[in-house]
Amino acid sequence: MSVAEYTQNWELDTLLPHPDSEEFSTLLANFRQDLRELADQSDSLRPIGHESVDREKWALVLTEYSRVTTQAEDLESFIGCHAAADAENALYRKYEAELAALAPLRSQIRTNIEFGVKESAATDLSQFSDSDAVLSSNLFFLQECQRNAQLRLPKSEEALYEELGVDGIHAWGRSYDRLSGELRVRVMEKGELVEKSPGQVTFDSPERSVRENNFYAADHAWRSVADSCADALNHISGTRLTRYRRLGLTDHLDAPLRFNRMQRNTLNTMWSAIAEQKQVLLPYFEKKAELLGLEQLAWYDLQAPLSLPGTDVGSADISYAEACDRIITTFTTFDEELGDFARRALADHWVEAEDRSGKRQGGFCTGFPGRKQSRIFMTFTGTVDGMSTLAHELGHAYHSWVIRDEPVLLQDYPMSLAETASTFAEAVLGEHLLEAADSPAAELRLLDNMLGDAIAFLMNIHTRFLFEDEFHRERQSGEVSPDRLSEMMRMAQKEAYLDALSSDGWNESFWISKLHFYISGLPFYNFPYTFGYLLSQGMLAEFRKESAGFASKYQQFLLATCQCESEEAVRRSMGYDLTERSFWNQSLDIVASRVERFLRLAH
Repeated sequence: MSVAEYTQNWELDTLLPHPDSEEFSTLLANFRQDLRELADQSDSLRPIGHESVDREKWALVLTEYSRVTTQAEDLESFIGCHAAADAENALYRKYEAELAALAPLRSQIRTNIEFGVKESAATDLSQFSDSDAVLSSNLFFLQECQRNAQLRLPKSEEALYEELGVDGIHAWGRSYDRLSGELRVRVMEKGELVEKSPGQVTFDSPERSVRENNFYAADHAWRSVADSCADALNHISGTRLTRYRRLGLTDHLDAPLRFNRMQRNTLNTMWSAIAEQKQVLLPYFEKKAELLGLEQLAWYDLQAPLSLPGTDVGSADISYAEACDRIITTFTTFDEELGDFARRALADHWVEAEDRSGKRQGGFCTGFPGRKQSRIFMTFTGTVDGMSTLAHELGHAYHSWVIRDEPVLLQDYPMSLAETASTFAEAVLGEHLLEAADSPAAELRLLDNMLGDAIAFLMNIHTRFLFEDEFHRERQSGEVSPDRLSEMMRMAQKEAYLDALSSDGWNESFWISKLHFYISGLPFYNFPYTFGYLLSQGMLAEFRKESAGFASKYQQFLLATCQCESEEAVRRSMGYDLTERSFWNQSLDIVASRVERFLRLAH
């Protein structure tokens, strides 16, 4: 394949009509009408178990709900893609708001379904669904609705909450998206002061002065919007806590765990194992500081490339075309189907990776179930880390591809399992690159990148969890000031990083810049990443032992994410018990072995 075919801009026009066209406006109007009609129709659903329940009507509502869900996800993904690639476009923001305003209608339908199954015993659902193809194919969805119904307010209050949420909690989330999308960081580049989007500002320069200046420039820019971001964060979390009180929940983690189909014991076991074993990373911190000629690392040194005498380890530039080729080759060695999928996604222009101003920060993969395709958004900056990000997002896209023919109502798998698929794709790439390393210097560079990932998942994500956990506790007593948020962030970082960074090397404004805190639709958007990382490392260990047939087992795991709770999906396909400490220890042992290998090479 020629380099030209690996374009860094995605193709959206074959998915839906362009947002500025009359055709798109008509499409949205028709969708809005269909949604309203189905919402009205769902109001008359009789509960399952009621003597006059109508099975045919239930099947019809589920069929139509599947159809409008497909339309909704296609539309939201489409506008989300356009808005991410052009953050200042007023039309795209307008359509985002219009689609958000329709969320109460979708919630009304889901609420009616959940209340319709709330009081039914599990056996009733199985019996009720058994003789109808639509109902039986969506049985797990109905069972999930039954479990999730315990987190619903009374029906009239639920409807009011959703309507108020458009201009409340979700509006605060959109406000943050606008602020972060419009923010510009002023940095020095070749003697000139230039403005960049936050996502363009990196901390991987071999020159410490550049990393430090970029860090403080970004910090200054983010602090300029601290008050507005504190408002958004307080109101998003405050709204959730008010809802939890109304539901009688005493633990702010009950809802996030339910949304991730996880048991509290699993989460506690995972964090406990991490807290006891992540000190294995400390020798890596010390050695990296030594190799960089520093007494101690600062936050902005964590991504710094190594620079060793007589080697080119510090120069790790990689072209986008080379990154694509390497990913395809690597995925093919694991499984030809995965390699073919990556080749198709890249050749068919599913990826927006151009490094330019005006894009939103971060990266994502979003699905178009109506087209059985995905689109990937990121900013590729010519590094191995950027290649890993591309592999990560392709892992998400492959997950959607494997389950593309499942009922659409079952394709909404939890984040915990979604992040397993993406981090496993990263792990496969990293392992292959490590095996193919042609020199100790190249091997050392790759290990440094892998251990950087370990720090991200075991320390950075742990920071987010500790911060968000403490923030929710304090928020119950009232709004938390920007200064206190910064103090809480520093405390969380010192605990999560085992106080391993220099005294002036912390990032107190991280609560402002990390968009995951401001996602209004999903609370605690952090621990699923660590869960997925360690689960993927466990899978990698299994793949090493039993490469033959593992790809098939992995596909079964991806399919199981649509059919059961997180622990059961893993137990059924892989045989692991996630409530047992031994599984998490096995995954953490892989991190320890990489530290040992790094230290041997860097002696």
